[in-house]
Amino acid sequence: MMRMLTGITAFRRTILTACALILSAGFAFAGPQKISNDIQPTTASGSVDVIVQFNQVPTAAYHQKVLSRGGTIKRQYEQFKGAAYTMPASAVADLAADPDVVYISPDRPLQGAGSTATLDYHTGTVNAPAAWAKGLTGSGIGVAVIDSGVAQNLDLNFLNLVYSQDFTGSFLGSASDQYGHGTHVSGIIAGNGIQSTGLLASYTFKGIAYNANLINLRVLNEDGVGTDSEVIAALDEAISLRSRYNIRVINLSLGRPVWESYKQDPLCQAVEQAWKAGIVVVVAAGNYGRDNNAGTEGYGTITAPGNDPYVITVGAMNTKGTLARTDDIPASYSSKGPSLFDQVIKPDLVAPGNRIISLYSAGQTLSQDYPGNEVSTSLYQTISLGLPSSSYFFLSGTSMAAPMVSGAAALMLQQDSNLTPDQVKARLMLTAFKGLVQSSTATDSTTGITYSEQADIFTVGAGYLDIQAALANTALAPATVGSAMSPTAEVESGSIVMVENGSSVLGGNTVTWGSSVMWGSSVMWGSSVNGDSVLWGSNSLAGESVLWGSSVVSADNVLWGSSVLWGTSIDIPDFTIFGDN
Repeated sequence: MMRMLTGITAFRRTILTACALILSAGFAFAGPQKISNDIQPTTASGSVDVIVQFNQVPTAAYHQKVLSRGGTIKRQYEQFKGAAYTMPASAVADLAADPDVVYISPDRPLQGAGSTATLDYHTGTVNAPAAWAKGLTGSGIGVAVIDSGVAQNLDLNFLNLVYSQDFTGSFLGSASDQYGHGTHVSGIIAGNGIQSTGLLASYTFKGIAYNANLINLRVLNEDGVGTDSEVIAALDEAISLRSRYNIRVINLSLGRPVWESYKQDPLCQAVEQAWKAGIVVVVAAGNYGRDNNAGTEGYGTITAPGNDPYVITVGAMNTKGTLARTDDIPASYSSKGPSLFDQVIKPDLVAPGNRIISLYSAGQTLSQDYPGNEVSTSLYQTISLGLPSSSYFFLSGTSMAAPMVSGAAALMLQQDSNLTPDQVKARLMLTAFKGLVQSSTATDSTTGITYSEQADIFTVGAGYLDIQAALANTALAPATVGSAMSPTAEVESGSIVMVENGSSVLGGNTVTWGSSVMWGSSVMWGSSVNGDSVLWGSNSLAGESVLWGSSVVSADNVLWGSSVLWGTSIDIPDFTIFGDN
């Protein structure tokens, strides 16, 4: 769902102006740049909210570097090598000159990404029942949901909601969901289906890991809006609570545009820290797959922190309302790779994300704004008056796909608690279903616009989530942190090649999974990686001139040039219109 950059005009204008500013600089930013380009000129008057990254977790002496320049501490962290401050804009450049300062960026805003509903069959499509038949329900595994909070709901067992904390500072400090996004996401992970179970039940809506423990960390307010500093604080807290609640998975169904390399982005650095602490981090890819503002057909639209090579980034599929996966196609709105600046190959895999049925509570912003998304009770009751449900409604987006992978990770970790985050990621990608429909079209359910899709590596990654296959597989990637970093893509002699990231098992010649690698020898790339039939070849859907230009990456008319992706003319759709017929 990922309601990114929508709803509030001023918020949209601010983001788009800043996006145009940073990307007008082009692809290459040379040298040790320490101030992000979306901070306004530092000679300006007034103050600015910033995140300052240091070379260590800041001590009082480090904080004093900002305080002595007229700043105040906005938020401190226990694990993250930085802090959030409000400081004079005119002092930013001077602070950046300090050798202990690594990078300064704004405290950027971010957000969580009606017709008659039909059953979405997502649990069956990803083979979750096979796990349940083995007694795997996520029991004992803690999943931190960093979102808009979790509302009280009978399908979310209060005994399994083990911890809640608010980071927004709104609504009297309550961590209850006022927006509706976090509750829906939590239901996909751990809903027990009790309100659709019983004598009158014809179908039960259960979460993927319906007995997992939820750690509710609220970072989005009643309008679905939050900031980088709030998300970093929640990630910091999840690391601190890891041992107490056995937090093994973090779900992030939220994001914002990419402003710089993941190596500098504070949000990316924070998710890396959680990954290195032994927590699987699952992130929604974004909902910009329909954006052709730069003539890229939606390629290069992965959002942060999904652009980070450590984490598992999830795109969305459309189940077409059937249990069989052979007719499933990529959702047209699902963001595509590679990532801006770093060209990381994303998403890592895909999961159902179109018109997904899960939980909501009356009074939440989304339920008030979109009452037509409530499903009919006739969908899950044998005897029904066909009234709108007071418990279940549908949403579409990569926000719905990510928690399916989070639930799958919880099941895998219940089965084998010794798996590292890299091993979970590699196994999910290795076992992902690769027999996807290669070319398809999808029609927007509201506008009627038809989009063409191709199941290439930048759209579906390693393939379609298959929980049964992941649980049956025993292959182990190296336990080394970073061994499953997503590889990068480069242009070589007019063709796309995959480049190994150090010791990563996901790409390059040193891959340990055999000749079919993660993506298979013929599914994602065609007959060969460098052949004419692949995505960027002369016979492909997109053609060589779409993303990379005719011969060079930095051509003025492609993704990295002056008519860049996040330009001022982009029309960002509201997420709730997302949904392919």
